[in-house]
Amino acid sequence: MSTSGSEAKSTNGGFHYAYLIVASCIAITCLPCALILSCAGIFFTPVSEFFGVPRATFTLYFSILNIAQMLSLPVAGKLMSKFDLRVVLSASVVLCGLGCIGMSLCQEIWQFYVCGAVMGIGMAPLIYLSVPTLINAWCVEKVGFFVGLCMAFTGIGGVIFNPIGTSIIQSGPEGWRLAYLVFGVIALVGTLPFTIFVIRNSPADKGLLPYGAREDATDGGTAATAEAEGIDASTAMKTAAFFALTIFCGIITLNQTIYQFLASYATSFKDSLPQIAAASGIIASAAMAGQAIGKVILGIINDRSAKAGVFFGLACGVAGVLLMWFVPSVLPVLLAGAFLFGIVYAMTVVQTPLLVRTVFGSKDYTNIYSRVSMVGSLMSAVAAVFWSFVIDSPGGFPLMFVLGIVCMAICLATALFALGQRDKLREGAR
Repeated sequence: MSTSGSEAKSTNGGFHYAYLIVASCIAITCLPCALILSCAGIFFTPVSEFFGVPRATFTLYFSILNIAQMLSLPVAGKLMSKFDLRVVLSASVVLCGLGCIGMSLCQEIWQFYVCGAVMGIGMAPLIYLSVPTLINAWCVEKVGFFVGLCMAFTGIGGVIFNPIGTSIIQSGPEGWRLAYLVFGVIALVGTLPFTIFVIRNSPADKGLLPYGAREDATDGGTAATAEAEGIDASTAMKTAAFFALTIFCGIITLNQTIYQFLASYATSFKDSLPQIAAASGIIASAAMAGQAIGKVILGIINDRSAKAGVFFGLACGVAGVLLMWFVPSVLPVLLAGAFLFGIVYAMTVVQTPLLVRTVFGSKDYTNIYSRVSMVGSLMSAVAAVFWSFVIDSPGGFPLMFVLGIVCMAICLATALFALGQRDKLREGAR
């Protein structure tokens, strides 16, 4: 048995370097990802009012950010599969941090658009690729749990930093500038030590086997060997399963954006149910709590069965929509519905990468998932506008809920189809 194998085996019963990789992933999601994505909303009103422009004019930067993410994802996937992740992820953190600091210096609205593009390029590998890529490389056990745990910190980071950022913004007429500056510095100082000094591409770089790997007594290999098998990107992208998963990614992203309108839904009852309208902020918080907890639960379920994870997440989403739609007058029921909808929201960044891994394997995972994620990133740029039109139509919020259920039905069908193709694809790759 090799020395690296002995060392790996000795770490299985205690501390494994993979835990530091998980900590690094948490730093990435809790700091740059949460600060730029989960805290964006607190800046919309103060910045647009400062420059005297409609909110839509300022928030266009966020659409540009999402488009930049979409366009840069294939490039990011190739870079991450070929080069040292310390370099790629550190450069991404620098782009996000400097883009955020740049927002604090903007004197014209168009300058925000440039900063948004810079942050979008940096954010693409961080929010979509870093966690599943690193966890897939470093773990053969509890992959779903670790992915879910790490991604939960995008929501936890929002809970931590939204109040802090709001307090800074309210400190003066240009408090938003200081908030952007502080957020940018936190992203750089809090994340770069992990991406530079801790992250490694694979356990082999540290002379280890992946977390949970055991020596295979029959052929001298390891459990990690099977996990590294799969389908290359060029083959995967020609399959029906790949297109099914891109549809899943796009539609689940469209569905998750309903979350942004739950507070507006509660406010719509201001004349008939003023107590519900007054609780609009609590309803949004309930959905955020469901998202954070749901990511961990989905990860645990996926470690046992990806199909079970799909059914659980979508069932929670449908139940949540029905509760909010038909029992809006009872606040605890409305909160329960929002919480359950938060679980299906969590599927976007947990279920999607785990489905890709389950169907196509880990061989060329980063390149395949980067292309699947392009559709989700594109949908992020247009989803809010789509739902705004739906809500403003004669169908209003009921139509939004009906279309949400339709979205989840499509996601169920595409996920089950892709999973059904798994064995045939794996057999063809041998």
